[in-house]
Amino acid sequence: MNFRSHVLGCGGYLPERIVTNDEIAKTLDTSDAWIVQRTGIRQRHIAADGELTSDLAVKAAERALTAARLEGGDIDLLVLATATPDNTFPATATKVQARIGMTGGAAFDVHAVCTGFIYALAVADNFLKCGQARRALVIGAETFSRILDWTDRGTCVLFGDGAGALVLEAKATNGHAGAGSGSNMEGGVLSTHLHSDGGNYGILYVDGGPSLNGHVGHLRMEGKEVFRLAVERLAAVVDEALAANGLIAADIDWLVPHQANKRIIDSMGRRLGLPAEKVVMTIDHHANTSAASVPLALAEATADGRIKPGQLVLVEAMGGGVTWGAGLVRW
Repeated sequence: MNFRSHVLGCGGYLPERIVTNDEIAKTLDTSDAWIVQRTGIRQRHIAADGELTSDLAVKAAERALTAARLEGGDIDLLVLATATPDNTFPATATKVQARIGMTGGAAFDVHAVCTGFIYALAVADNFLKCGQARRALVIGAETFSRILDWTDRGTCVLFGDGAGALVLEAKATNGHAGAGSGSNMEGGVLSTHLHSDGGNYGILYVDGGPSLNGHVGHLRMEGKEVFRLAVERLAAVVDEALAANGLIAADIDWLVPHQANKRIIDSMGRRLGLPAEKVVMTIDHHANTSAASVPLALAEATADGRIKPGQLVLVEAMGGGVTWGAGLVRW
């Protein structure tokens, strides 16, 4: 029997504290106009003192479970994408597992920075397709404010904290479970496509770590090179995803991209020939939340009724490593 992963519910959470561009401009040589023009960001949410990545993840997970009309005990796989875990070990996912009442199955973290949610989605999808799990909770959660150098205007204005989650369930498929024109009209995750290139490790990284120097460190980025690679690699992986399913850009109902930079998002929409109203953009009110950005955008667009059952949703992201990936989901 063939299985496909179907979306049962989404949920998102943003910390209460909001930091506007004007507030940052009080301590840095920048302005609201400068930040908005170059990034599209107007504000970001910052976790409170003592509010951890696991806290954000739990709240997003609970909302996704409510949307799916399930409880933690109904889940047998939890995959948490994060670059900012609570502790070096154990996995933050295990803390979330306990707090939501998930008593069986497996819970673990994956680390692909801004591409983390796409990686986590691919991992969970493969578990469900091969019958090793029945229901999965896929979470992206970050407290990037803890690894920012707040004196570096080139990076600190770009990021925020947040979490998003998706509940998946394995359902028997009528035909072939894989990609291709014969199966892309059925609901569920059609395909996922992952890539990495360690040769570009040094363009986006944190200058600390347990083995490196014993310090948490701060985020460092070569912005122009990251921008160039993002446009190039994301275009290629989107083409790959469409080709694998015998689809064309005109078939896409919604593009839900990683919320890193408005200019990158706009360029992808133009390349696909999608009108702006078919591109989900949430970066203006929560900035780049790394692994949380795609599920946060999915949760928002599902909750407000934009994404509807039966529609074809394309998700994509690029992050440090460098890593990049895409996925196609029939909602």
